[in-house]
Amino acid sequence: MSKSELWVFGYGSLMWHPGFTHVEKLTATLPGYWRSFCMRSIHHRGTEDHPGLVLALDEHGGAECDGLAFRVCPESHDKTMAALRERELISSAYLERELEILLHDGRRVQAVTYVIDPDHVQYCSLGLEEQAQIISTAVGGRGPNTEYLYNTADHLEELGIEDADLTWLAGRVRELTA
Repeated sequence: MSKSELWVFGYGSLMWHPGFTHVEKLTATLPGYWRSFCMRSIHHRGTEDHPGLVLALDEHGGAECDGLAFRVCPESHDKTMAALRERELISSAYLERELEILLHDGRRVQAVTYVIDPDHVQYCSLGLEEQAQIISTAVGGRGPNTEYLYNTADHLEELGIEDADLTWLAGRVRELTA
């Protein structure tokens, strides 16, 4: 990856809490993947005894995921990559990839992207109701699983990005926690 042109693709908490300095931020689309609560969280939004769920990019032909692309200034490249790796690679369930994304201004760029390893023990494929039940009660080192869901769903709505599953989950979890 070029130090002069580091882009990072965010589709979950990186959208509302990137944790690094950036000089440009645009909506973008990643083809071939969809956003899904397919990773059991045993650190940030759950524990080993009571895992929560976090979003991951799950590879599926024909799918696409809208999110945010952040361009990092060259001077911050090494610091940003170190912080991202510490945050995202905590349990090796994510794989760091450099994938082509389409910025909504028409440019195509390579972006650092964290996708799920479908062979990892934390990978799961659950129905929406089961996801809602887990998210409604799990808490981890970074706080309640509900906060993660609500912040992501709200941020997507603010950006005008539709995600029917997250909208349904946010509504259902609010019902469960009322």
